[in-house]
Amino acid sequence: MAVAAAPVSSSPPPSSNALRRPPSRFNSASCSPHAHLRWRPRIHSGGLLSARKPATATSTSASRSEWRDPSDEIADRKKKVIGNRRRAWTAGGVEEGGGKVRRVACRAERGELAAVGGEVGYVVPERVKVAVMLALVMCLCNADRVVMSVAVVPLAARYGWSSSFLGVVQSSFMWGYLVSSLVAGGLADRYGGKHVMACGVAAWSLATFLTPWAAAHSTPMLLLFRVLFGLAEGVAIPSMTVILARWFPSHELASALGFSMAGFHMGNLISFLTTPVVMTATGVAGPFALFAALGFAWLSAWAVRVASEPRDCPLISGAELQLIRAGKKDYSADGSGEPPPLRYLLSKAPSWAILFANFTNNWGYYVLLSWMAVYFRTVFGVDLKQAAWFSAVPWGLMGLSGFVAGSASDMLIRSGHPVTRVRKIMQSIGFFGPGVALLCLNFAQTPAVAAVLLTVALSLSSFSQAGFLLTVQDIAPKYVGFLHGISNAMGTLGAIISTTATGYFVQWLGSFRATLTITAVLYFAAAIFWNIFATAEQVFF
Repeated sequence: MAVAAAPVSSSPPPSSNALRRPPSRFNSASCSPHAHLRWRPRIHSGGLLSARKPATATSTSASRSEWRDPSDEIADRKKKVIGNRRRAWTAGGVEEGGGKVRRVACRAERGELAAVGGEVGYVVPERVKVAVMLALVMCLCNADRVVMSVAVVPLAARYGWSSSFLGVVQSSFMWGYLVSSLVAGGLADRYGGKHVMACGVAAWSLATFLTPWAAAHSTPMLLLFRVLFGLAEGVAIPSMTVILARWFPSHELASALGFSMAGFHMGNLISFLTTPVVMTATGVAGPFALFAALGFAWLSAWAVRVASEPRDCPLISGAELQLIRAGKKDYSADGSGEPPPLRYLLSKAPSWAILFANFTNNWGYYVLLSWMAVYFRTVFGVDLKQAAWFSAVPWGLMGLSGFVAGSASDMLIRSGHPVTRVRKIMQSIGFFGPGVALLCLNFAQTPAVAAVLLTVALSLSSFSQAGFLLTVQDIAPKYVGFLHGISNAMGTLGAIISTTATGYFVQWLGSFRATLTITAVLYFAAAIFWNIFATAEQVFF
């Protein structure tokens, strides 16, 4: 008797593996705003687990196959949690465990979550570590300059220097600074900001340590070491600019620069307050030795912790690297190509807007940096320690306002304001504000009023950091170091002229009135020129 064959079903037979694991949520799609809508295992009454997918027509057998033994499901859940925690190093998503669902941060700029010993912890992004190291070295960079600005008072009394020669000593630092500024940016573009910065720190720390010996030896030896010191420090700002341009996306660049330059200005505060105390306890050579030792300590950490490029950093996560690349106009431009001809560079009006802005910014900055302690001593008759306090407070607030300016600039850009408009607003505040404050300083009658006006001038001038310094990156992303080196050289030229001229003005006229008035007029002229010719659009391709 023939037996009819049973019909063969086209669907696979139900099995214990019919319930498939949901696709991993720790991938690039997990950062989607709709990631939470995907299906996931759900616990129903009775303690049994089912999987609910988007509504589709399923057969009765497929529906039955969704039910599994609870013990098998628990084992799978353990494997899944362990795997998800491992993948949380490089991406965000939703972690499920113990019947709870937790949202893992998708955005790398808020930090990363890492599994350490079975627990999820916060990992500081590598670019934040780079910014911290840059802020520290910029603090040392400026602190080493200020040591001489304070120590020059007892040195002048010891060796009988005149006011005009004081200006020569102060400006001699700029002679070497001018030369290295011309080449430091190109070297940082080609060989990486890390290596150029390291060589500069080693050289200027050694020159700082030997400066008291050079002053005791002879005047030519002192001037030689001041030139070498400036030659080494000239690489700092161009190298910092190149490193930040490679490590930070465009929408974070102003904040990163503001944070790094806050360290630069805090160096003034720390050195103005520390140098007189250390000098009283150990002699003139004490603060020079202290800051030189700190420079070598920083260098040992820099050599092992930082890379010139994010792609060369072994500790950076895939999510952070992708965020940096996505936030750049032209990530492939690493500065390895030849810089544009200088004639072509100077043929564009936006380049001249940057050069004039840097010239003016450094003119005003170094007049105040080099002569502030002398100003309070000669005009108001305060002693060296009191002059240091009056000189230090403005620099501390300048660091804070610079960070605020960078954060405000990024916020305005993220809210949709044109980048060019934001750059012009910041630069206008950075020039018009100090110009007005310096004019008012001519009429200050007490050291307290003078300190307030100087604080206003320096605090508002820090808004320039979110102006011309960032515009270099905007108009020439491929040649950031080269263009910034040319710009920094122009700024150094302004610093040399202003620092030297101030000494002669004080000696001839017996006051700072001429210097303050000329500086204010220059601020106004540069602000008008900037608003006419500056742009944040890319000019050099």
